[in-house]
Amino acid sequence: MKVIKKEAIASGQQLAKSVAKGMLDKKAQDIKIMDLRKIPQAMADFFVICSGTSAPQVDAIADSVEDTVYIETSENPRHKEGKTNKEWILLDYINVVVHIFKQEKREYYAIEELWGDAKITVVKDEQA
Repeated sequence: MKVIKKEAIASGQQLAKSVAKGMLDKKAQDIKIMDLRKIPQAMADFFVICSGTSAPQVDAIADSVEDTVYIETSENPRHKEGKTNKEWILLDYINVVVHIFKQEKREYYAIEELWGDAKITVVKDEQA
């Protein structure tokens, strides 16, 4: 059984909000925060997912997320993948995993459907 301290929940939520803010700064589309804390097999507390329309935008969103998260929380991702092909960039902050997709890759992998039991919050510009 996974034990989560109250401080870790708050920091995970804050980190997810900082990620979403960085995404909004570069006009990311269809931003969703998935709360996975009640799913036993989940490897993180939150997924934050968005889409970009081009490889340069996907790259810019990833850079903006890293900058915003560092400024607001002093956190750096523990692991990064996909910066070379810029079709699906993953930033792993341990309790928050960030997925930045080109739209067609997001539709193909359908992460939201794989984690259908998660509570999903759709992020709009006024929420950040």
